[in-house]
Amino acid sequence: MFSWFHFLSYAVVTAVTPGPNNIMSMSNAGSMGFRKSFPFNLGIWAGFSIVMLLCTFFINTLAAIIPSIKTPMLIIGALYMLYLAYSTYRSPSIIEENHTHSSFFSGLVLQFINPKIYIYCIVSMEAYILPYYQGNWGALIFFALLLAFIGFVFTLAWSLFGSVFKLLFSKYAKTTNTIMALLLVYCAVSLFL
Repeated sequence: MFSWFHFLSYAVVTAVTPGPNNIMSMSNAGSMGFRKSFPFNLGIWAGFSIVMLLCTFFINTLAAIIPSIKTPMLIIGALYMLYLAYSTYRSPSIIEENHTHSSFFSGLVLQFINPKIYIYCIVSMEAYILPYYQGNWGALIFFALLLAFIGFVFTLAWSLFGSVFKLLFSKYAKTTNTIMALLLVYCAVSLFL
């Protein structure tokens, strides 16, 4: 039976942790304001949606052709999450800013070189969705767009609270990083439960 709890806990924890989208959105909003950084965030959503749909198509096709791919993909996904957990735990309290690229097009293009969202889709599909909906394109498209929307919501949150998150990460960096790292470890372990 499909577990919304496990799926959503993975999707939310992965979407809320620092990554290129979240850091760039926070940086842009912190320097230009939420309204001026919004086109960049819309570009992220558009690119995120395209990448999720393409990745979903690829993973579903690959899983149909090579059913034994699931375990290696889960292991790679879990190892990547553990790497993200370690990187998050070890990350400094100073977040580097780079808001030279803040257009819709920049946000869209960023998605095609963002490894975090590829792993996000691959693990979501292999661990939570394909075992129940493989070949059901309506459901797969729904889940791909849902993953993109969840990512977009947290990107907006990082943007909206850019200066607050920046202060939070600077002031309580060790605690915040530890909590996020532990949540990522939980997600990596839950792939095999």
